[in-house]
Amino acid sequence: MPKNSKIPPETNARGVDLPEVERLLDFMQKHGLEEFEYERNGFRIRLRKPSAVPAPPIPLASAPQPAPTEAVALAHAPAPAGPSHAAPEPPREDLHVIKSPIVGTFYACPNPGADAFVAVGTRVDVGQVLCIIEAMKLMNEIESDAAGEVARIFVENGHPVEYGQPLFGIRPHAK
Repeated sequence: MPKNSKIPPETNARGVDLPEVERLLDFMQKHGLEEFEYERNGFRIRLRKPSAVPAPPIPLASAPQPAPTEAVALAHAPAPAGPSHAAPEPPREDLHVIKSPIVGTFYACPNPGADAFVAVGTRVDVGQVLCIIEAMKLMNEIESDAAGEVARIFVENGHPVEYGQPLFGIRPHAK
């Protein structure tokens, strides 16, 4: 590196200023923040504390943003549940199965610590929100397309889901 370079010695070749990252981590700790995003001079950094259940962002939709030229993410991703995710078998009884319309992460509640949208035994109407599936940082509300009682929930909170994977078994109301 040339001697007259304006890059501080504690900054590595990718432009990461480690003392600045340490200051940001201290700031997060001091203010009890779970996640923090910071941009300066075209350099973006996103810091996220590991937590038991990843928190979905507050907005339910956002416009796509251009990829930054440099980015560092310190994140704790949940470990995969196993070498392969076989979709659970649809129920043998006469249930209306609501399947995932997209690939993403299943969230049973609107935010960590909140009650689940539904539980086994909950009576639901057409259009009622059953869960959220996060896909590409967008929160997608999955609504019931049948009225009835939730008889089965096939996915655990925070787990990945595949397209067409069964999410809920609804016992339809008697007509």
